[in-house]
Amino acid sequence: MQLEITPELAEVRAALRKFTTEKLEPLALEIDRTGEVPKQVVDLLREQGYLGMRLPAAYGGGGFDLPTYCLALEEFSRSHRMFTLFLDATSGLNPIAIARFGTEAQKKKYVKGLANGTLRAAFGLTEPDAGSDSQAMKTKAEKKDGGWVLNGRKHYISGAHVADVVMIMAVNDAAKRGRGGITAFLVEKGTPGFNVTRVDTTIGSEAIKLAELTIDNCFLPDSAVLGEVGQGFRIAMESLTNGRLGVSCSCIGTADRLIEMSAQFAKGRVTFGQPLSERQAIQWMLADSATELAMARAYTYETLRRVEAGENVGTAASMCKLYCSEMVGRVADRAVQIHGGMGLVKGYPVERFYRDVRHYRVGEGSSEIQRMLIARDLLK
Repeated sequence: MQLEITPELAEVRAALRKFTTEKLEPLALEIDRTGEVPKQVVDLLREQGYLGMRLPAAYGGGGFDLPTYCLALEEFSRSHRMFTLFLDATSGLNPIAIARFGTEAQKKKYVKGLANGTLRAAFGLTEPDAGSDSQAMKTKAEKKDGGWVLNGRKHYISGAHVADVVMIMAVNDAAKRGRGGITAFLVEKGTPGFNVTRVDTTIGSEAIKLAELTIDNCFLPDSAVLGEVGQGFRIAMESLTNGRLGVSCSCIGTADRLIEMSAQFAKGRVTFGQPLSERQAIQWMLADSATELAMARAYTYETLRRVEAGENVGTAASMCKLYCSEMVGRVADRAVQIHGGMGLVKGYPVERFYRDVRHYRVGEGSSEIQRMLIARDLLK
């Protein structure tokens, strides 16, 4: 297995670490204090070329490969999850889908804006009765002269309340569904019949919001179809490997920071005349966390290498996402325990990390879905 990144990526990591520590971390504290994201975050990310990292250079993107993008997610996640969400909103599933499957007109209209941060995108798949079972979606698309009429509801859509364009999945053929009966549509903010009807605050940072979208007789021209009619489900599924590896690297970065914070605190905190770091119970918590992190990093880096080499990785991305998301949950729990009362108080990063990482076991396919996919592959 490839246990270390390449020398080239090591240089990139050093720059990312410096930028995260010196520029982003002070803003993370501001986000925690106010529950809002300062405008300068977008400006900073744009100036440093971190927006639209994976979008084509011809449209203003960075043109970076998947490992470089995942490394940025890993380093940014050492500070605040909002920074990784900005990367995802400009280089995640929706932007990449437009760059890969969009018409020339769609690329010119959206990709440049996504790359420079003037546009933000969201991905509308989840519904009240269609979460993990996404093929059970009820949002319908009916063909009309010159376009389509959409009706339905999406919820728990990350960042949709501030998105300029949302990729909406809708059923155009109920008999076929995931086998050619679901189409992807690009719906712009302000389109008649397309409304944000609720904004939810999650268990994590106050700045992280999920939105409910109500779609009521929303007419879209044929030019709003992304890719071919009936191929929306395929477009979504093709990006799952990249998404799962991105989540895995975000979990790795967060776990790495939590271990560093815990080790530093344990050396400085004295109880009964001894530093916590001298106590076996604390040492074993740190040892278990470091071991699990090393295993997660090794397998994720190896899977990234294989993906870039064009290999069929099977369910390896699901294994990475499953293990990394559950690993960081255990690491965060130990970090809170090591920090004691400080780990429970808002305003300290360890408390916010503990809440934020809980999302990873649900988003991008829950742990149960990953286990189902892995077992299904084993039992073929």
